[in-house]
Amino acid sequence: MKTRIRPLLAALALAISATAAAADGLFQEGPAELSDFLWLKRPVVVFADTPEDPRFVLQMDMLRARPDPLAERDVVVLTDTDPGTTSALRKALRPRGFSVVLIGKDGRVELRKPAPWDVRELTRVIDKLPLRQQEIRDARKDGAG
Repeated sequence: MKTRIRPLLAALALAISATAAAADGLFQEGPAELSDFLWLKRPVVVFADTPEDPRFVLQMDMLRARPDPLAERDVVVLTDTDPGTTSALRKALRPRGFSVVLIGKDGRVELRKPAPWDVRELTRVIDKLPLRQQEIRDARKDGAG
């Protein structure tokens, strides 16, 4: 019986560590500037007036539940839950209350929503962006050759 459980536990530990590794670089704490990610990452900025906002909690839970599709699309999640500060993110994006803002690698605002968004919805929007379409075509070429 023990010999059957060990491989199962090893596989489970590997899956958990892979998910943790994907999520590790996905969520960035602390102050950030959008220019830090230009042409490197697609920031998803989540704003709220307090970290206890139920919409903020739900949004972060949804993002943390499915980090792999976001990591595949070079997403970095940034948060700002203190409207009393004039952070670079608040200056650039001027949120009112809760909002989710998707920024393209080119620095343009691609999506702005006043309610939480599911990872599937976010990835669909990302996959329609011209730069993402080019990344998909390049990946196919690299895989074929």
